Amino acid sequence: MKTVKSRAGDTVGLLLHIHLGRDDDEVEQALFDVNPGLAKHGPILPAGVDIVLPQLAPPPVRKVVQVWD
Repeated sequence: MKTVKSRAGDTVGLLLHIHLGRDDDEVEQALFDVNPGLAKHGPILPAGVDIVLPQLAPPPVRKVVQVWD
């Protein structure tokens, strides 16, 4: 698992978007599961908080269908 350090003003959603490319309920819950106590910092994180990023299953491959196929 990868660990990142927050900067002043970071939010959980911003960190998830930057490092994992998504910020949805599933990944946010996974983040809080691997970082007990993270919520005590509130919605805007202080600088210097070590945050472990969750391991996520790769997204399913979606087949694009063109109307002319």
